[in-house]
Amino acid sequence: MKPRIGITPSPTQDVLAHGTFERYAMARPYVDAVLAAGGVPIVLPPHDGDAGALLDILDGLLLSGGGDVEPARYGEPTIHPATYGIHPLRDRFEAALLAGAFERDLPTLCICRGIQVLNVALGGTLVQDIADQLATPVQHRQQENGLATHDIGHDVDVAADSPLARVFGVERVGVNSYHHQAIMRLAPDLVPVASAPDGVTEAVVLPGKAFVVGVQWHPELMFERHPEQLKPFLALTEATSAQKLATLNR
Repeated sequence: MKPRIGITPSPTQDVLAHGTFERYAMARPYVDAVLAAGGVPIVLPPHDGDAGALLDILDGLLLSGGGDVEPARYGEPTIHPATYGIHPLRDRFEAALLAGAFERDLPTLCICRGIQVLNVALGGTLVQDIADQLATPVQHRQQENGLATHDIGHDVDVAADSPLARVFGVERVGVNSYHHQAIMRLAPDLVPVASAPDGVTEAVVLPGKAFVVGVQWHPELMFERHPEQLKPFLALTEATSAQKLATLNR
């Protein structure tokens, strides 16, 4: 059976002639990347119910990009003017999914917002706005430079002999960049494994787990033009197979 990969969507508001509705939107590239990696994508609607019931039918978890994490979750009493898209229900839901995934040792890939949710869930903090709060020559919102979603915005240096270096097979990777927030204080249990030229953390792993990887860029927007960017999704689906085998052998 192909691995079932749960993907978290982004809440949106649609104003229609017959009313205003909150919907859960899934960007197609996440689905395409999971399919290309041999998985079956399953959209996970945010709710305050039992996240474990969802995790019990999944083989892997993917936290997608989207709006910003509520600053109060990492101890910030004020909201920066550039912070946007706060959705407390999504924050709670994804934190519950991560907690349950850690208990089950469920392979997990966290993308853009996802790496930030991962860091906050484990006790880290975030920079609320890079352009305002960090002195950096690196443009982390490449649309401001007129670059397309699949274009390389900058390189990241990957730590030698790290899990991410084994995923990509190289120690420097060209990535896109669509974020205005980033990791400030790294959570104690996470290990940084890639960084931008200005030192901003671009990838982390959680040691002691089968596969927990967070990346700050959007590989799902790149893999069709840059095939190496499918590798994180392949690593996720391969990790689910390894976990199944380990469970059978216990």
